Amino acid sequence: MSDIINNDEIAAVILAGGLARRMGGGDKAQKMLAGQSLLERILTRIKPQVGPLVLNANGDPKRFSHTGLPVVEDVVEGHPGPLAGVLTGLDWVAKNHPECQWMLSVPCDAPFIPLDLVQRLKAAMEKGGHPLACAQSHGRTHPVVGLWSLALREDLRTAIEEEELRKVDKWTARHGISHVDFDDLLIGGKLIDPFFNANKPFDLDEVEELLARNE
Repeated sequence: MSDIINNDEIAAVILAGGLARRMGGGDKAQKMLAGQSLLERILTRIKPQVGPLVLNANGDPKRFSHTGLPVVEDVVEGHPGPLAGVLTGLDWVAKNHPECQWMLSVPCDAPFIPLDLVQRLKAAMEKGGHPLACAQSHGRTHPVVGLWSLALREDLRTAIEEEELRKVDKWTARHGISHVDFDDLLIGGKLIDPFFNANKPFDLDEVEELLARNE
């Protein structure tokens, strides 16, 4: 098994198609954290790890024009959840970058995505002989932080559209998935889950204070 990652074979989708109700509505990806939007922070961390990038977001795509990213709406109507965002990303990759064999998915509200995320997920996938890999921390899985084989795209479409399946882990369990544990990050003197997600406004306030201590 090689430790060398060919970025051209791995695309990524940032999932921003949710309604952000707990954040008070609006675009969670555009929320600011220590002078940068959550989306900008995530891009900084995952751009070096992948090739093509796409943003999954519903509504007017022009509001993300400053990012330079292609923006695609859910291919399944009715906000059916993150699996729809994953399928949307897979469809975009298959159409626009058929040379890619895998796709990374990350949520738009996780500003501390590990810098070795893709490398470790890919290695675990190859070692386990699975078509899928998922991150975990503190004994908890993060179903939408994962690496997906493009070969499973039509199976996922069938599960969503015909079976009305909504839970990520129920679908991934059918195919076999490797899980990878990640350690906490030390930020501002405090250990933070690398998959910390900002669900509510006070989550951002708390982390902003910790980031300020690092400066």
